[in-house]
Amino acid sequence: MAEGWLGRNGSEQGTSNGPRGNGHLIDLRDVVKTYQTGAGELTVLQDITLQVQAGEFVSVVGPSGSGKSTLLNMITGIDRPTSGEVFVGGQAVHALTENQLARWRGRSVGVVFQFFQLLPTLTIVENTILPMDFCNVYRRSERQERAMQLLERVGIGAQAHKLPSALSGGEQQRAAIARAIANDPPVIVADEPTGNLDTATADEVFELFEGLVNQGKTLMVVTHDRSLSARTQRVIHLLDGRIHRDENNGSHRP
Repeated sequence: MAEGWLGRNGSEQGTSNGPRGNGHLIDLRDVVKTYQTGAGELTVLQDITLQVQAGEFVSVVGPSGSGKSTLLNMITGIDRPTSGEVFVGGQAVHALTENQLARWRGRSVGVVFQFFQLLPTLTIVENTILPMDFCNVYRRSERQERAMQLLERVGIGAQAHKLPSALSGGEQQRAAIARAIANDPPVIVADEPTGNLDTATADEVFELFEGLVNQGKTLMVVTHDRSLSARTQRVIHLLDGRIHRDENNGSHRP
């Protein structure tokens, strides 16, 4: 992962899009998220105020039900706060319409899921091209080549023309990472990306993340694995929907 990642202009890429406005790339202000259930209101996030700078590698930890996935969903716009504000790269995410959110997310945030979420009827390279097609990023004639370059960089170029079902779990997660960075987003969020992988494969996936951070990406990852969270620069501990602790891992740098 020593090489840079190809940016939208085809050159080697470091930080692709810096923060705007107040200088924070990710900025959550007094965020509350409440769901209506059959038993009444359920508050999953309470008064979350959190800032993340460009280039940080942040892990989010806490017991099940503490609000970790919901926190990531606020940042990606997959879900909206009941109250409070969410800014990413200076964009007021909470104020976007659904159509605006889909376009913004496709260009601005890469999402990596625990269970990969690759489309089963498309080949790996077609899955990687899809975000570029959706957001009309890069010339159509360039997209196949870029997708192949990304798959080579995550170590599965030889699997490019296979369907996801033909790949191992680790290979599928590598493909999901290539897809997440296809449009060169400044922010990448990953929700338990190693939770379905064995220890050795999880370590390899985390090495890919470290390489992305070294190239200037901002990465937030939910994990239950303490050995992996220890490799991030900063650890956010959630408990009962609140930030219980916000720890800096000192001078650690991947």
